[in-house]
Formats: sequence, structure tokens, C-alpha cells
Amino acid sequence: MPDRAADSLRHPAVYTIPTHRSFADSLVAGLIARFGRDPLLLAGGRILLPNNRAVRTVTDAFVRASGSGLVLPRLIPVGDAELEERIGGALDPADMADPVPPAVEPLQRLLALADLVRAGDESAVEALRLSADLSRTLDALLVEQVDPSRLAGVAQDSEELASHWQVSLDRLRAILILWPEKLRDWNRIDLADRRNRLLERLADRWATDPPVGFTVAAGITTTAPAIATLLKRIATLPDGMVVLPGLARATSVPDEEWDALGPDDSGRGEETHPQFHLKLLLDRIGVARDEVRLWPRVGSAASTPLRARAVANAFVSAQFSDKWIGLKPAERRLSGIRTAVLPDTAAEAQAIALAIRETLETPGKTAALVTPDRMLARRVSALLARWSIHADDSAGTPLSERPPGTLLLSLAAAMAEELAPVSLLALLKHPLVGGEEDARRTWLDDVRLLDVALRGPRPAAGLHGLDRHFAEREAEDRNCRGCVDAWHRVRSRLEPLDGQGAPTTLAAFVARLVTAAGVLAGDRGWRGQDGRMLAELLAELEASAEAQRLPVGPEDAVAVLAELLAGRSVRPPYGDHPRVFIWGLLEARLQQADLMILAGLNEGVWPAVPAPDPWLAPRIRGKLGLPGLDFRIGLSAHDFASALGAREVLITRSKRDGRSPTVASRFLLRLEAISGGLPRDYRLERLTAALDDPGEPVPVRRPQPRPPAADRPKRISVTAVDRLKADPFAFYAQAMLRLRALDPVDADHTARWKGSAVHKVFEDWLKQDECDPDRLRPRAEALLADETIHPMLRALWAPRLLEAIDWMADLERSNRASGRAPLVAEAKGEAAIAGITVHGIADRIDRLAGTSLAIIDYKTGRPPAKKAIDAGFALQLGLLGLIARAGGFDGVTGDPQAFEYWSLVRDRDQFGKCVHADKDMGPEEFLAHAFANFAEAAEKWLNGTEPFTAKLNPAFAPYGDYDQLMRLEEWYGRND
Repeated sequence: MPDRAADSLRHPAVYTIPTHRSFADSLVAGLIARFGRDPLLLAGGRILLPNNRAVRTVTDAFVRASGSGLVLPRLIPVGDAELEERIGGALDPADMADPVPPAVEPLQRLLALADLVRAGDESAVEALRLSADLSRTLDALLVEQVDPSRLAGVAQDSEELASHWQVSLDRLRAILILWPEKLRDWNRIDLADRRNRLLERLADRWATDPPVGFTVAAGITTTAPAIATLLKRIATLPDGMVVLPGLARATSVPDEEWDALGPDDSGRGEETHPQFHLKLLLDRIGVARDEVRLWPRVGSAASTPLRARAVANAFVSAQFSDKWIGLKPAERRLSGIRTAVLPDTAAEAQAIALAIRETLETPGKTAALVTPDRMLARRVSALLARWSIHADDSAGTPLSERPPGTLLLSLAAAMAEELAPVSLLALLKHPLVGGEEDARRTWLDDVRLLDVALRGPRPAAGLHGLDRHFAEREAEDRNCRGCVDAWHRVRSRLEPLDGQGAPTTLAAFVARLVTAAGVLAGDRGWRGQDGRMLAELLAELEASAEAQRLPVGPEDAVAVLAELLAGRSVRPPYGDHPRVFIWGLLEARLQQADLMILAGLNEGVWPAVPAPDPWLAPRIRGKLGLPGLDFRIGLSAHDFASALGAREVLITRSKRDGRSPTVASRFLLRLEAISGGLPRDYRLERLTAALDDPGEPVPVRRPQPRPPAADRPKRISVTAVDRLKADPFAFYAQAMLRLRALDPVDADHTARWKGSAVHKVFEDWLKQDECDPDRLRPRAEALLADETIHPMLRALWAPRLLEAIDWMADLERSNRASGRAPLVAEAKGEAAIAGITVHGIADRIDRLAGTSLAIIDYKTGRPPAKKAIDAGFALQLGLLGLIARAGGFDGVTGDPQAFEYWSLVRDRDQFGKCVHADKDMGPEEFLAHAFANFAEAAEKWLNGTEPFTAKLNPAFAPYGDYDQLMRLEEWYGRND
């Protein structure tokens, strides 16, 4: 490097390190070559870097280059607004005579702007989202040093704006009047404004009082005027240098193409070009491209200049793309770059993990995944864990996905949903709830019992609704025995969550959550790095005056907290793999690894779809001189082109995402077009497909378990006989394996639930009202008024049910007039039939005129068809008649002579129908028919050794509770 002390003002020292060189290693090699001979000279300098990640990268490069002890220069981040990083302490001296006011805290700013935004009827979560967008708009104005007063003039010149844009502009102007007043009350300023002031002061101070030692601004590509002013000052210092990453030279981008990039008089140009922001920065510094010199030292992990030239040719502006036709093969060659195209994002993550795992087989070799797709990055990180590889993920994990964060969201959901089953069970099963070790095991035993009891339709809201629900379930279902005691052990810890009530403020809601978290999880929610971060956030919210005014209702409480938690990331301080990295686009700048994996190369992912600005119309942004929405595409293109400079590059994409087919990124398509097709890594694709391939599927045969006769059941329910004959395997799974299908938690009201509810009405009608016809409808109306029934179900079901109920009341009046009287409801009975104990429950038994009996079965659906009865199925009424004839029902004597289904379904022009199951046979023949068919089935499957064949008579086996267990789809309908 030449000595520039004499001619620094005439020749600004601006350098560039090409993309085919490792930026950090090249920078360090050059600095050590010039200043490293005198350790004090090197230690007396300073290097300004874009962000904290760059500081770490350069520090690692010094360690690699030193070979022994080395006193480093000061490494100072200028701060990245997108990462909410503040300017380095060395540039923010505490002993300033006229100190710059402190910056407002991000959370305080977000909540205060949300308070200003809530001029209309926006919900709290919508206000927070709008305030986040407003923060970005304000930062854009501050970074570009646009005077807010210019909005008034722009508004007058933009009368042709659409009405919604005009409304947004008017609201923004009003906020820009109120916001500075609020900042003055706090004696605070915006972070971007503070950064601007500090940088401008620094540039002014160094103009009159240059710092001692060398000063290097390295890797800073921000085009903000304050940054450009400082870089211009550094470039003219006696020992100052500005080092830019990946500036294209004239050999790659000729002057004609360079000049065509712009910017024009409005500040716009080819914003999507990867060199546009660098050209804009040079223009603001006041340096021509031909004045920029190459950094003299080459770092490690570099590719070839030919590849860098081919990449530059690939990203040429559209108006010059005809030059591709005349390019020589060497100017198209992209050696060292390969692609892998996978079927879906899961396979893409698997392929990336395999590539990283293979890289680690080479000692000292590093691998980095660069992607803007955080979901893909998390998948890769999870897949690497199968080999105990914990990647250094610079983005960290959002607090909303860490255990303390998910605990808080579970608490909020349970409170907002008034202890609805799904949110309640998610909370009770959370790993931080219930204590540790033995206490946790006991707690989970209780929670599992509550889980079973909460299967089915949702109970009434709150603790009192759950009290009633568990009491009813324990009385009705033997599988829920003990759930009331378990509930009492859990209930006291849930009292802080009961009774959401009217909308409250965010601070009050958070205070309730903190209390509830302490009761349920003790101090486990606040342990560790993530717990401390959550505690700090909640303390800020409770103390915030803005949070004490921001109303939140049950419908948006969880979304508000999720927004706030997602904005904070937990980055582990140590313990990650030293040779595996996961970088976002911001973190990847200035860094390279031996293998760079550029993933997610689909349109809409890389580059991402530009985020709209809901506050400023694109035309207004242009008139104010703000960057266009496509500006970030150019930054993404430069990040992509820079990453292609690594020694070895793997580009991956998936053909489908979670919703639909994908389109390859425009960046990848350019590389494919100029090279004639990048090499495909078919080996990696095949390994990915083979890694978890289970092999050729071998379908199972129809299951036919054949346990010995001595082990087979000798007791059977009347309702299980049809299952035994139609689907013996299902009977085997239920009666011998004792497997039961559980209803989903918070399930819809099923037909079975409706049947049980109506049966309960009829049971109480007989036991309490002696089947008074005038008392039936009020009982049905009370059922429909139950608060656990969804309003939609009530609206659809009520008219049909009540009409059928009225029909049944009329039927009862007719029966009474004929001398018929009800005897019992829900009568339990059993008897020995064909060597087997048969038991069942009769919905109702009536005494006919005389001593004979009528067996009645209520049906909310259609009664069995005559075809099923003739085929030997639908034996329930016949078997109940045999039990009654044998005296199996306590207190009921007589000979059954009528077998009736009372169905509530529509029959012609009315709801309700009485079907006589024995009408074509007569009572005696009907009972004999039932006995013969049951005896035959008992001889085969209960007393004999007939195999329990799956789906033996599928036409009479409509239920599929055990279809998955029998693997029905693998063999059903297959000839074997």
C-alpha cells in the first residue's frame, strides 16, 4: 500500500476485495502486511465494520492469520438498523461535552406508535403490525435524512392518489407531528436519528482532529447519507482506508453498463442489479469507479477470477443481456458450482444436512448454509442433530419457540379461551409445568386422566364448567374414574386463569400471566438465557405506560404476545459446532466457508417478494428520494453473487413447497442460462432419497388372529354381536386386546353424542315424569338450551328434534289409550344364551295390555333395514328379548311380544317413525331367529377356534375404528 499522507485529499483511498477472495481473510492479510511488523502500530488502529457478526468474523480471521499472540485493533460496529444494533461504544463516547440524547427503546417505541396508530377500530394486534410497518417507514425517512415537512408538499402534488393511499398519507402526516413531541417529553430520539448524529459528529471531529493510528471502514455498503459522509472522511484521512466488498471492475461490468445503472435525477435506477447500491454509495462518497483500487492481499477460501467474471456476466442488466451470445466459453464457466433439485422442502433440508455431514469428514473443512428461509434453516438444524451436530445458527431461535415463550403463549391461550380443552391440555402438558422428577410424573398421571375425560364435545367455559363436566364423566364412563380427584389436585393452580371477562390492557393481561406462570411453573419459566430474556420483556411490558393503555381482548391476546415474542431471538453463547454455520443474508455478508450451501433458490424466497409499505405509496417514496421496494432485491442479488465466490458452492431448491409447485429463482435461472446448465449433484439427490427409504412396500395379508378357545371371551354385550359377525377382527381388538377409540379433544357433536343426549332425556322422562307426554318437550328444550351446545348445531338440530319429540309424545298418548304402560328405562340385564353370558341395556320396556312386554330401542338415526335382520345381523332387540324371557332384567317379568325401534329421523312428511322389527316374522320366530344366529356365531368365535377375520362381512361393518390397526388399505380389494 502506498503512503497516502501527502496526497490523501486528492486521492481518496477506496479499495475493493473481489467476490472470489475471502473478504475477512484478505482484509486481515493486508493489514498485517502493512502494520503487523509493529504490534503497537496494529493495536493502535481501528476497523469500522457493519455489524456485530462482522466483528466476530474479522476477529476469527485475525486469529487464523496471527499464528501466535496478537494485539488486535479496535473492531467497532457502526450498527445495523435491521438487526436493531446500536453503534459501537468507541464511536459513542460518554464524555461528550454535548451528549446526544439516548435512543428510545424498541419496545417502548413500538407500543407508543401502536397507541398513535389506534385512531380507528383496529385490534391491538393489527395496531402492533401497523406500528412495526410505521417504524420501518420512519427509519427509512431518518436514514435517508428526509425532512418530514416535505410530506406536505408531496401531498399537494399527489392529488391523483387512490383514496386509501391518501388516507394513509394523511394519517402519517398527523403521526409525524405527534411523534417528535412524544420523544421530546421522554428526552429520547429515534435510534436511526441518534446513529446519524453520532456519525456526523464523528466525521466533523475527524476533519479537524484526525485520529491517531490507521482507520479502516471495511465491508460497509449502506448508502445512507450519514454513512457515506463518514466513509468519505475516512477515505481522505492520512491513514484511512475504505474497503468495499465485491465491487465490479470494468473488466466485468464495462463502463457503458455501469453508467446505465443510474441513479437518475430522482435517485432511482437499476435497483435490482447487484451493483446498484455500491454505485450509489460511490456517488455519495464522490469517488469514481476507476479510482477504486484492488486490495493487494489475497485471503483463503477463494475461487477463480474467471468464475467471478462469469457471475458478473450472468447478472448483467436486461438491456445488455444480448452480450451473452458473444461470450467465450471461459467467460461462461462456473466451475465449482453445482445444484441439487429436490422434490420438496423436507428433502431439500435432508440433502443439505447430508452435504454438511459429508464436509465434516475432511478435517478442518468448514460448511455454511446461507438462506433467507428460516423454516428451512430450522429443519436442517434439526436433521443435523441426528449426528449430534449443533450448527452455529446466527439468527438464533425466536423467543416464541423457546420453552418459556411457549409456556407464556399457552397460558395466554388458556386464559383467552376460558380453559377450553385443547389450550388447557397444551398448558398442563407443557414441560415446565408440574414440577420436576417425581412431582412431574405424578402431575402427568393426573393430566392423562383429564385428557381422557376431556375427549368429545367442549364443556362449558371456566372452572365451574369443568367441575360439572368431570363430575358427569366420572359418573358415566368407567374409563374416567378418578378424574374428579385428579381435577381437584390440578384445579387450584388454574384459578389465576379463570374468568377472562371484558377486554383488559396489555400490562394487566401480562401481570395475570406472570402470576399464573409462577403458580404453575414456579421459577422454571425464568431460568436460563431464554427465561431471563422473557422476564425482561414482561417487566418492560408491565412498567410501560403505553402497555397500560393498550387494550387487548381475548380474541387478540395470544396474537399480540406472539408478535412481541417473535421479535426477540435467543442466541446460544457457546457450545455450537465450530465448523458448521447457518447464516441469514445479513449475517453472511463478508463471510465465506469452504462449502457454501445457498438454499431456497425459489422465486419468492430468494429473492423475497418485496414487503409493501402500507404508509407511503410507491410514487410518494420516489418523490421523497427513498429507495424503491425493489431495492432489497438488488441487495439479495449482491449477497448471492458474493456467496458464489466461495471455493465450493452447492445451490439447492425444491420443486414444491408446503402448498404448491415452485418456480426457480431468477438468480438461478440466470446462472443456468449463461452456463448452459449447472452440473447436477445427482449423487446427493439419490443419497437423500435413499437415506430414509423403507424399501419396496410389502402389503400385509388380511389379519386372521386365532387365539385358543379357552382364551376367548365368554361374556358379550348385545351391541357387540353384530361386530363379531360382520368384522370379527374389530371384535377381537375391542374385547380381547381391550383397545378403544378415543374421541378427539374438543370434538364436534357427533351422532353418537346426539344419541346419548337424547337417550338421557328419555331416561329422565320415564324415571322422573313417568312418561308424561306434556313433560317431554320441556326436557328436550332444556337439552337444546345447554351452553355446551354450539349455536350452529342448536339452530340446525332444534327444529327437527322438537318435531320428532312432539311425535313421540303423541305416540305415548296413543299407547296409554290402548292400555300400554312404561315399566323401566335403561334397564340392565343378562342371561346365559348358547353357553355365553349375554348382557345389555334396554332403552325402555313397556307393559302391554296383559302381562306381555314390549322391548323398545331409541334411534336418533335410521333403524336397521329388513335386509340386515334377515341376514342375521341387527340382533340387539332379539337378544334383549331373550334376556327378558329368561328373567334377566331385575323386577321385569313377562313374555316379550313386541320389538320396536322408535326412530327420530324424517319419514315422508314428518319426523319420527315406529318400526316393528318382528313384523315379518312374529315374536316367536323373531326370537328364534336371534337365538339361532347368535348360537352359530358363539359356536364359531367364542366357544370354537374360528379365526377373527377382518371385515368378514364389510356390508354390515360400517364403522372404521380399527381399520388402521388391521391395515385395511393394504389388503382390502386385493386378490391374493
